[in-house]
This record gives sequence, C-alpha cells and structure tokens, in this order.
Amino acid sequence: MADLEQARAAKERLRMTLKGRPDVRGIGIARSGDGYQIQVNVSTSTGPDVPGAVDGVDVYVRVVGAIRASA
Repeated sequence: MADLEQARAAKERLRMTLKGRPDVRGIGIARSGDGYQIQVNVSTSTGPDVPGAVDGVDVYVRVVGAIRASA
C-alpha cells in the first residue's frame, strides 16, 4: 500500500497526464486498506483511458456523472 506522500506525488503526475480531458471531473486521494489510492472521477463509464496504477499507487476510477451547480 502507498503512503500519503507517495499518493500525493502520484496524484500530481496523473493530474498532468489527464489534464484537459473532458470526461475527468476530479482527481483525489482516498484511503484504501492500510494505505492510500488515487481516485479519478469521470462523467461516463467510457471515460478516458486511465492507468491502473501510477508509480506504484493504485488508481480507482469512479463514474460520477455530469457535475452541475445547484442552487
């Protein structure tokens, strides 16, 4: 399992890789067992190709749908 510092570094690298892709809604860090993983939120299940891991840190893709402002 990755520690928090590893997850932060991998998140930044993945953020640069996925920059500008329209289906990506957010990239964050989530707890996973005894460590951390990167979570990528996408609008549809046919979102961009996302690697399963970055620098040894697991990547979890979550379909969240369209993001809309609420009043």
